[in-house]
Amino acid sequence: MSQLIVDSNSWQLLITKVNLATMTEGSSGYGEITDAALAIAGGKIAWLGKEADLPEYNKNSVEVIDGNGQWITPGLVDCHTHLVYGGDRANEFEMRLEGKSYEEIANAGGGIVSTVSATRKASEKALFDSALKRLSALHHQGVTTIEIKSGYGLDVDNEIKMLKVAGLLAKALPVSIQRTFLGAHALPVEYKGKPDEYIDLVCHEMLTKVAKEQLADAVDVFCEGIGFSAEQTERVFACAQKHGLPVKVHAEQLSNLGGTVLAAKYNALSSDHIEFLDEAGIIAMKKANMTAVLLPGAFYFLRETQLPPIDLLRKHQVSMAIATDANPGSSPINNIQLMLNMACTLFRLTPAEALAGVTCNGAKALGLASSKGQLAVGYDADIACWDIKQPAELCYQFGVNPLTQLFKAGKRVI
Repeated sequence: MSQLIVDSNSWQLLITKVNLATMTEGSSGYGEITDAALAIAGGKIAWLGKEADLPEYNKNSVEVIDGNGQWITPGLVDCHTHLVYGGDRANEFEMRLEGKSYEEIANAGGGIVSTVSATRKASEKALFDSALKRLSALHHQGVTTIEIKSGYGLDVDNEIKMLKVAGLLAKALPVSIQRTFLGAHALPVEYKGKPDEYIDLVCHEMLTKVAKEQLADAVDVFCEGIGFSAEQTERVFACAQKHGLPVKVHAEQLSNLGGTVLAAKYNALSSDHIEFLDEAGIIAMKKANMTAVLLPGAFYFLRETQLPPIDLLRKHQVSMAIATDANPGSSPINNIQLMLNMACTLFRLTPAEALAGVTCNGAKALGLASSKGQLAVGYDADIACWDIKQPAELCYQFGVNPLTQLFKAGKRVI
């Protein structure tokens, strides 16, 4: 059905002869509208519907683009990344192939801690330059909104440095960036054997400064055996709540410590990874209206075998988002289109579920469900145009980029 919120004489851009995958929350399939048109005014979607239903508009003031039968989706949302970091961990990749587990590498001083060392040594410019390449790759695949976490500094100055770099990236490319403070990502070497003291630092110094300087949109914790306990996680959540910051959690990736149930008590935005999540945790997520963020890249790269509980998530109608988890250790993959394919082939999502994962549900995981991730009147005009015959192609093939145009707030950026 066509919709109108502003006088059509105020339209600035009209795209005709297109098919729309609206991805509106609760719609069946892709929310398709074929033989459609879409109008933009003031950076927002002003009208969309069947082209045959177009109202009269001022042809002298509206730029009209012939979509030539292409498909339009919302701009893609990558809702879980660790895009800013120093160095790489190709050596650990080799170690894993020689038989070492992720936990063994981490306990031997590798893993996150090795990236912490490289990130601390890196200048702000070096971090910016390396992250910009990764962000540019994702942007050219249709990403218009992305989350970037800290968590490789693990001290006050370097966590702040990472969050500031993430903010600078938003000025370099037309991508909306949500910053997440992940100071409780791992225990730095200087606090070995003193995790509670480190959580004191996270809560009383890091979070206080992050909140005061408005450097983060949310707070995350790695609640896991090689990360932090449920009790330590709750301390960070309580502190975030005092500062008015929403929370999310890395949980149930390697075991079930109850991090998701805990996060639900704090009305968290999401629980991410969740391969070992049980039904009680899923029920808690549903009650709290949380989003399950599935990360097939890490599952693939670590050669995991425990699948996330997809059928239970469906049963309880918990929203499922998909993200790259782009990071140097467990998912050094900067390809959102590959994630769509992996979500289907590895996790057995349908193509419609996978595409929802990087549009409406990805936006929901970031607290942006009312403005991004859907083609709907009043939503941000972040839209991607694809040279495809059906939306399932976006999940079916990768390596050949079908993106033809990308609009951010109604302005063409690709």
